Amino acid sequence: MTRTTHAVQAAALAGAVALVLTACSSSDDSSGGETGSGDASPLVVGTLLPQTGTLAYLGPPEVAGVDLAVQEINEAGGVLGSDVEVVHADSSDADHAEVATQSVTDLLSQDVQVIIGAASSSVTLNVIDDITGAEVVQISPANTATSLSGYSDYYFRTAPPDTVQGAALGNLITGDGHANIGILVFNDDYGTSLRDVVKTTVEDAGATVVYGNSGQEFDPAASSFATDVTALMATDPDAVVVLAFEQTKQIIPELVAAGVDPSTIYMVDGNTADYSADFEPGTLEGAQGTIPGAFPSDDFQARLKEVDPNLSDYAYGPESYDATILAALAAVKGGATDGPTIQANMAAVSGADGGEECKTFSDCVALIEDGSDIQYVGQAGIGPFNEDNDPSSAFIGVYQYGADNKNVWVKAVEGTVGE
Repeated sequence: MTRTTHAVQAAALAGAVALVLTACSSSDDSSGGETGSGDASPLVVGTLLPQTGTLAYLGPPEVAGVDLAVQEINEAGGVLGSDVEVVHADSSDADHAEVATQSVTDLLSQDVQVIIGAASSSVTLNVIDDITGAEVVQISPANTATSLSGYSDYYFRTAPPDTVQGAALGNLITGDGHANIGILVFNDDYGTSLRDVVKTTVEDAGATVVYGNSGQEFDPAASSFATDVTALMATDPDAVVVLAFEQTKQIIPELVAAGVDPSTIYMVDGNTADYSADFEPGTLEGAQGTIPGAFPSDDFQARLKEVDPNLSDYAYGPESYDATILAALAAVKGGATDGPTIQANMAAVSGADGGEECKTFSDCVALIEDGSDIQYVGQAGIGPFNEDNDPSSAFIGVYQYGADNKNVWVKAVEGTVGE
């Protein structure tokens, strides 16, 4: 069953829910899992994913990933004998914080036990205390800010922190022979977190960040970025990293007009998208970008398109799918659907203590019912959750643009997430 709420205009939440990090008696924070309180009411999964705002292009594959997982779970008999329900709500973006705030209020009023989202780290930081304070499990398929590692026992993510993507991007840039790197970074937790890791990585390799250091960020709400591009070009970079969202559509033409060779432009998951309808042919030819996650298989892409035939981008679809499957398996392992039970069993079903590998919800449930420990091996290719509830390892996809301004997957590199 699918229920949808659209909270695109709302007042701020009347009062913040007190942050409660101590789980009820069904949880002792051990990754081995715990038996639940006996609450076997239907599992209700809420989503807090972008339907509007600068990250709206990420919404369709993320929503499709959740919907596909729910469909397959229910086809396999549901969770503890009941179909899983899903409630979709809009997260919008950090510039429209009131949308996510009201969406969380709506989701909590509908007794969701799990919330998948948000996509934006900044949005999550605005609402995480309300979600986890209510002992609802939050699983983001796309948050990468390092400040979220270990934030709460009730917060998990199926995308790696920026330490992995930032290092992969920095190594890609220096591996291509660049020594003087300019960074156009917006003043946002996501952007500055990535910038810091890229900066450390390239400097460790002997390169220099000539622009984009602390204090040189741009305002994400600015109407023009010409001044920022001029300041960057004055430092004579031989490679340019663009850490932004929708602002990229204005920045790229400015860079090309200023004489930047597009093959020296690098981007990340927030802006490595299809620009074929936005730029003249050849504008981005040779540019590269990184997106966390293994490239979806043809079979998984086909399954996602059965849910949403209009999909053309699959970023974070696998991570959204895996987040939903993991939450459902945690409820099955714990024998209950309440938030504390799911929280107590998330690490265990991810394989934190080892266990037999399984790749589908039905196969994993069969092993759990036989009394076996499991390691769910999902679509995103992440390792078991570590002590910070981050994936212990993850793949970063490297993409390159052709003359049509479309990004094409080239390769994936695997990185380990530090404890």
